[in-house]
Amino acid sequence: MLLGTHSPKLDDKGRVILPAKFREDLGGGIVVTRGQERCLYVFSTAEFEAMHERIRQAPLANKQARDFMRLFLSGASAEMPDSQNRITIPVHLRQYAGLQKELIVTGVGAHAEIWDAESWNAYLAAGEETYSDLEQEVIPGLF
Repeated sequence: MLLGTHSPKLDDKGRVILPAKFREDLGGGIVVTRGQERCLYVFSTAEFEAMHERIRQAPLANKQARDFMRLFLSGASAEMPDSQNRITIPVHLRQYAGLQKELIVTGVGAHAEIWDAESWNAYLAAGEETYSDLEQEVIPGLF
């Protein structure tokens, strides 16, 4: 399970070092793709394959399903961490997420997210107000 918040930096070649706590889960290969709210989702290869299998079951006749598949899968890039545990984030994904040098990498259970630090801080500040009310509406019976 991927948990926590980390603050790595993006180097001049578009690479980021995977947080040490994520390396066991992600060290065998990853897929990076467009996330929602202009972040990037990072899946282990196995988790991405499972996600792809669920996506494939969506009906092609459903426009929302087609739109989601197109955006999610067309942006995906398979990457392998190098000997220094760095992954390269392709230019089109860096542009999509507005990534600058300062990043935030968060663990969200089965996947990680990569955010531009400024975007993450704005998202966190905006969401903090409603956070306490979310579990009642989104995850009934959680607490």
